Amino acid sequence: MPRRLLFVHAHPDDETLTCGIAMAHHVALGDEVHVLTCTLGEEGEVIPPDLAELEGHEDDLLGPHRHAELTEALRRIGAHLRVLGAAEGRLSRFRDSGMAGSPAAARPEAFVNADLDEAAGLVVAVIRDVRPDVVVTYDPQGGYGHPDHIQTHRVTRAALAMLGAAELPAAAFEIVTPTSWAREDRAWLHDQDPAAYDRPAPAPSLVLPAEGDPFPPSVVDDGLVSHHVVDDRARTVKNDALRAHATQVIVASEDVHALSNLIAVRTTAREGFARVDPRTWARVPGASGTDLAG
Repeated sequence: MPRRLLFVHAHPDDETLTCGIAMAHHVALGDEVHVLTCTLGEEGEVIPPDLAELEGHEDDLLGPHRHAELTEALRRIGAHLRVLGAAEGRLSRFRDSGMAGSPAAARPEAFVNADLDEAAGLVVAVIRDVRPDVVVTYDPQGGYGHPDHIQTHRVTRAALAMLGAAELPAAAFEIVTPTSWAREDRAWLHDQDPAAYDRPAPAPSLVLPAEGDPFPPSVVDDGLVSHHVVDDRARTVKNDALRAHATQVIVASEDVHALSNLIAVRTTAREGFARVDPRTWARVPGASGTDLAG
């Protein structure tokens, strides 16, 4: 029987970067996949020179552009898009907060400043409309500590707490990566011929991550990762969707991508998740699986 999955993310491209394999995998299984983005990523750093004028534009032109990119990326995956608080005359209720301490974070409409009950209520409305069997979002640290990612986690949890018992999804997951995978991917990048992650001239080449750099908080002990979605065919779909996010992502090859920092990242066919209780967010003992079936 087809299931419904709802992935809750902070900005356009987050969904494909972290969950592209899982989404494509479940679409291929015949499941119904929905993505809820909480902002339009107005503070993103634009990579292509011919679109540079979008970055920091006083009319926030980057937001609608990234909305269009997200719409196309999800079309390629086969998923459905929701934007938090979208209504007639507005694409989004909240704005990208930027990094901690940035001027954007002080703006009243920044997502990080959202009233928790209001934002959670908007998520509740989406959950009641979609009626997902599974909800997926970030860990409490927001993956790598971005304020909007942390807020997305807080708002999603608050929304689940507002639901009646009969309305709760059967399962909830946070996005995590086994430490062994992170180490393997970093070693793989260092073993490749530089051509594997070079960009065509005259664009600057990508650079390797430093071997001693710490991993983000979402990289956890292998034993804390309950579900592993591995699907070689889904990687082609993920790469195709990443190419739709052209302002934010460089797809250097089928094996390597990068963001505006030009640090090479391995594009694998695997993603990790930890199953949690949708009410308490406590890890579910003994949970394991090869998809997010719940």
